[in-house]
Amino acid sequence: MISRQAPWGPPWLRVPLDWWQERDVRLQDGVLALLLTALAFVPTLSDLGAQIGDLRNRPGSALGVALTLAQSLPTAARRRWPAACFAVVAGAFAAHQALGFATTFGSLGLYLALYSAGAHQVRFRRTLAAAASAGYAVLAVVLHRLGSPQGVPEHLAFHLTLAAVWLVGSTVRRRRAAEAEQRRLAAERASSAERSRIARELHDVVTHHVTAMVVQADAAQFLLTSAPERAGEGLAAVSDTGRRALTELRYLLGVLEATGEAAAGPAPAHRSPALGQVGDLVEQARRSGQPVEFSERGEPVPRSVDAELAAYRVVQEALTNAMKHAAGQPTRVVIRHGEAHVDIGVTTGGPDGGQGPPPPAAAAVPAPGPAGGRGLAGLRARVRMLDGELEAGPGPGGGFEVRAVIPSERAQE
Repeated sequence: MISRQAPWGPPWLRVPLDWWQERDVRLQDGVLALLLTALAFVPTLSDLGAQIGDLRNRPGSALGVALTLAQSLPTAARRRWPAACFAVVAGAFAAHQALGFATTFGSLGLYLALYSAGAHQVRFRRTLAAAASAGYAVLAVVLHRLGSPQGVPEHLAFHLTLAAVWLVGSTVRRRRAAEAEQRRLAAERASSAERSRIARELHDVVTHHVTAMVVQADAAQFLLTSAPERAGEGLAAVSDTGRRALTELRYLLGVLEATGEAAAGPAPAHRSPALGQVGDLVEQARRSGQPVEFSERGEPVPRSVDAELAAYRVVQEALTNAMKHAAGQPTRVVIRHGEAHVDIGVTTGGPDGGQGPPPPAAAAVPAPGPAGGRGLAGLRARVRMLDGELEAGPGPGGGFEVRAVIPSERAQE
C-alpha cells in the first residue's frame, strides 16, 4: 500500500497520522463509529447534535437508546455501503425527532452518512437525492402535525444545510474522479512515450547493424573470388556486427519485459550506448568498406544518459545512411564538446557530390541518393525533446550533411 504522508500538523503528529492513513478503511470507519457512539452518551455534548422540530422532550427509554445507536453505529459501513448507511441513519434520525427524544451527539451521524453518500455512492445518485428530499418533506409535515413550533423558514434552512453537506461530498467525489482520470491519462502518455522510444531504438539498432552486415557480406562474397585470403576479414566483421546487434536487442527486449518504474525510467548508463562508443561505430563502418574520418574537438565531459544516447544515435543513423545511399564515398564525423552542449557533424560525399565510383563491396547496395527517411525524422524528434536541433540536407560543397546540437547538463556524480 502506498504511504500518503500528512503535509500538515506538527512533526510529532505526522507519524501517527501516516500510520492511521495506511490502515484499512473498515478499521477506520469502525473506530469512527465507536467513537461517535461513545460520545452520543456524553450529556455535555448533546447541544452539538443535529435537531429539527423542537418538540417537547420525551423521557429516555430503551427505544431512544436504540434510535441513538442506529444513528451512529451504521457509519461503520459508510464507505462500503453509503446508500444503505444513509437510509438507516436518516430513518433513525427522523423517528428520533418525531418521537421527541432528547438530542444527542450521535445525531451528527446524519451529516457523516450524508457526506459519505455524496462522496462514495456511484450508482443511483439522483434517485437517492430525490428520495432523501421527499423523505425530509414528509418529516417536515409530520413534525408540523405533531405541534412543532418551527415554520417553513426553519425547515428550509435545515434542508439547505443537508444539501450543503451532500454538495461537499459530491465535490470531493468529482475531485477524486478527476485525479484518477489524470493519473490514468498520465500512465497512458508514459506508456505511449515508452513504446515510441523503444520503437525508435529498435529502428536505429536494426537498421544500422543489418545495413552494415549486408555491406560486409557483399564484400566477403566479392573477396571469395578476387582475394580469398581476405574473405575471412569480411566474415569476421559480419560476425562482430551480429554480436553487437544481439547485445543491443537483448537490452531492448529486457526493457519491453520490464514492468512498473523499471520500464518508465531512463535507460541505465551502463547498458545504453554512450557518446564515448562512437569510435566503435566508426570502426564498424570502416570494416564495411566506408572510408570514415573521425575527429573530436574540446574536452569530453560526462553528460546525462539521454544526451549521450541521442548523440550516439545521430552518428549511428548518419553512418547507416552513408553506407546505404553513398557507399564508398568519404565520410567525415566531427564531434565538438562544449560546456553545455555537444555539436555533431557528419558529412558524406565531398566536393564530387557523392558521385565517385563505389568500391566493389557496395555493388549490391542501392544508391538512390541520401534521404531523410523515418530514421532522421525520429532523431529530429528525439533531439527536440532535449531542446536541441537537428538539420539534414545537401552540404554546401555537395554530398549530404547531418548536423545536430544537443544541449545537456553534466551527469550527476
